[in-house]
Amino acid sequence: MARVVHSYDDPDRFVAGTVGEPGARTFFLQARTGTRLTSVACEKEQVMALAERLDVMLDEVARRFEREPKPVTEIDDTDPLEQPIEEEFRAGTMTLAWEADTERVVIEVFAVAVQAIDPEAVDAEAVAAALESSEEGEVFIVRISEQQARAFARRAVALVAAGRPNCPFCGRPIDPEGHICPRANGYRRHV
Repeated sequence: MARVVHSYDDPDRFVAGTVGEPGARTFFLQARTGTRLTSVACEKEQVMALAERLDVMLDEVARRFEREPKPVTEIDDTDPLEQPIEEEFRAGTMTLAWEADTERVVIEVFAVAVQAIDPEAVDAEAVAAALESSEEGEVFIVRISEQQARAFARRAVALVAAGRPNCPFCGRPIDPEGHICPRANGYRRHV
């Protein structure tokens, strides 16, 4: 079985978004070009890491090529995810790269590997079969401009911050009814 590739070069829209209430949200990366739409489920931490790494990478690109970072000219996209939201796959490994010749950010999101290598397998054929199956599955590839990447990162940071507030003592999320804080000897903390 060959790998399924969902590829977008300069999509009309590339955003992170959520479905559900804080504490029970499902995070998605979503790209659209025309009527073609791809939604990939991911973890909140993956969205935040992607946003942070995008900013770090683009700052480094500006430094290495001795130029000022390009200003974000795009208006903040605060619209909800586009419908219908049909999960193509759940995100596993993500890669991030800069294509200097086209001045594009390349984001690759690979599906969670379904089959892992058995740690007790000493059979070379079994290990080779497991590695071959990891070449299958789905991948979501998006190529965007520096401005689109900065706008994506800004939206992603705001999206993550819009969730439950963190406890100032232990850093864990506080539910609307509070939480039992391990740093406060089990006393219930509220916002």
